[in-house]
Amino acid sequence: MATTTTNPTLSTFEEALADLGVELTRTTVDDFAATLDDIVRDPAVGVALPFDVEYPDSVTVDPTPAALERAETGVTPASFGVANYGSVLLPSTADGAEPVSLYPKLHVPVLRASDVLPDLPEALDRFGDAARDEDLSAIVATGPSATADMGKLVLGAHGPEAVHVVMLDE
Repeated sequence: MATTTTNPTLSTFEEALADLGVELTRTTVDDFAATLDDIVRDPAVGVALPFDVEYPDSVTVDPTPAALERAETGVTPASFGVANYGSVLLPSTADGAEPVSLYPKLHVPVLRASDVLPDLPEALDRFGDAARDEDLSAIVATGPSATADMGKLVLGAHGPEAVHVVMLDE
């Protein structure tokens, strides 16, 4: 579902993602399952999302280690988007969001448009409040995993080789 962005923070986020080679798809809660079904590569795994959405049948929730090892796509929640970097804050959760975001070749973080913040200090301030209250941790992910340790740039060496953000419009 294409949406015209007039919010400057969302426009900055969209531009930063594009600069990183990260795709962005905006959708609604009602269209989420169909939208996600079009994005994922099979087999796909995911963890519970803190949004009022339903996963399509193509995504296995709470995967076994074997299912995670075979997965081409991992779907996880993102607590916040960081507009000026095109980053997402990925919470570490008891149900295994970190491995689901790192092991598959394609990572699909899902966040609400209202959770895209202008910059990292604001995102860390907001996340910090919850982290202190609930003993949470998170990683800040910016684009696909990349390394040039051995010369040529290699995508996917230490994490996903591609990222496709799904943003829920309210």
